Amino acid sequence: MDGMSGPYLIRGSVALPEAELLWRFSRSSGPGGQHVNTTDSQVELRFDLAGTEALPEVWKRRALERLAPRLVDGVISVRASEHRSQWRNRETAAVRLAALLAEATAPPPKPRKPTRIPRGINERRLRTKKQRAEVKRGRSGRDWT
Repeated sequence: MDGMSGPYLIRGSVALPEAELLWRFSRSSGPGGQHVNTTDSQVELRFDLAGTEALPEVWKRRALERLAPRLVDGVISVRASEHRSQWRNRETAAVRLAALLAEATAPPPKPRKPTRIPRGINERRLRTKKQRAEVKRGRSGRDWT
């Protein structure tokens, strides 16, 4: 495992720019015994979404709108502390940020075009519905003497 496996692609050929990523490291809780008390393995990755030039303007606007609750002054922050090694936590945080941005910059889904149900299918549905109702009506104990 040598070096970071970036660049981290967001969508298409657009990637997270290494120069615009701000990394912060701190002590992590969790497994590791005495190792955890001496190693800054927790990673916080910050990305200035409002100030970046790496994203197309349309994507940027879309991401700012969709990620608004997670932003603090236009900056998005992602943490990773699952692994004992800082390097793996860096990888996890970067991949998580790229996935978050990919989802936020995705185009809105196309509106559903309603289609008509073919007459034959509708008639069959109504026929089976009536048969089922008849079966259930036959189960009621009204006519039993």
